[in-house]
Amino acid sequence: MKTYLVGGAVRDKLLGLPIKDRDWVVIESTPEEMLKQGYASVGKDFPVFLHPETKEEYALARTERKTSTGYHGFQFNTDSTVTLEEDVQRRDLTINALAEDDNGNLLDFVGGKTDLENRWLRHVSSAFAEDPVRILRIARFASRFANLGFKVAPETMILMRQMVADGEVDALVPERVWQEMSRALSEPSPEIFIEVLRECGALKILFPEIDRLFGVPQPVEHHPEIDTGVHTMMVLQQACLLTDDPVVRFSALTHDLGKGTTPKKILPHHYDHEERGYHLVKVLCNRYKIPNNYRQLAEITARYHTHAHRAFEVKPKTLLKVLNKTDAFRKPERFEQFLLACIADSHGRPGYENYDYKQAPFFSLVRNKAAEVSTRDIIADGFENEKISEELYKRRLLAIKSLRQSIETE
Repeated sequence: MKTYLVGGAVRDKLLGLPIKDRDWVVIESTPEEMLKQGYASVGKDFPVFLHPETKEEYALARTERKTSTGYHGFQFNTDSTVTLEEDVQRRDLTINALAEDDNGNLLDFVGGKTDLENRWLRHVSSAFAEDPVRILRIARFASRFANLGFKVAPETMILMRQMVADGEVDALVPERVWQEMSRALSEPSPEIFIEVLRECGALKILFPEIDRLFGVPQPVEHHPEIDTGVHTMMVLQQACLLTDDPVVRFSALTHDLGKGTTPKKILPHHYDHEERGYHLVKVLCNRYKIPNNYRQLAEITARYHTHAHRAFEVKPKTLLKVLNKTDAFRKPERFEQFLLACIADSHGRPGYENYDYKQAPFFSLVRNKAAEVSTRDIIADGFENEKISEELYKRRLLAIKSLRQSIETE
């Protein structure tokens, strides 16, 4: 029985990055021997074990054979005669196929070290094409390492395009698509995830609502970048500068989906794109069973981001309407997330990256002022039943009007 450190831990060590997880490959062993030595079995599709002390994962070396479409369609061989070199041949990228022995010696059978030095994300073998999840994974790795200069190798992009053309992407299940998307949203450059999927043709299949934004014009006086898709990528970049929160980043990515369905006869204007976008967000979230915290913020942002932009212009009753519709009084933290997405939207235009978006602190101040109105005081004043909510609305509206007047007279 021999063990080797493999994959991301070896890669990140060579890149000088923190090592988050350590995975191991075991050769010349059997499941029975692993259990006898105290390892706990956790693998469903093939033998994976947890070390009795470190709880790190140890997988028996394996080969695999494609038996049907999709990423579940594989038959595995974990015989004790499978070698380390055979095992790494099934891995996705050369930089993830590096191994290290007990003495710290690097074992590189596929040129991973050279690709690491030259910043290429390159597939190990033609077997890459057998698993459609690898398209999502390579897009995610591109978003993780873009700031280090990594790019998808040209021959790998060609292979990914062929996989899309062959219909492999159609076999992806919603849960796995969202799993990779949500991970990408936490990477340093999630816009690269979208751009890689678009370049290989997978975006129009997996996220047509996002893909159709590219090439759609906007009024140049408000959007010097003109292209809605370009704007969306810029907004996502700005969201990443503002927060690490993937929920906010998702709402930034989906805030303008309605512009992809604007009738051509009214372009470059996008009247009512907010309402169209709200419904498209619902469709997208239903398709991938996206968690409610992502869904709710994205719906709010799509529907009300232009209200935030016009906070100084709209009437007090409109400000209160937005606060009520977004449930801002019961969920103030989510309202602050909404404002972050609006700031990203404003900054996501050439020349506006450092724009002082005063609407956000103003709208936050409006919410806080209106929230000072106490339901307890209203009840103490003798109001009952439906009259309580009516009086609450009146007093909150009055508080907003008073705040605006005090600001205007300063």
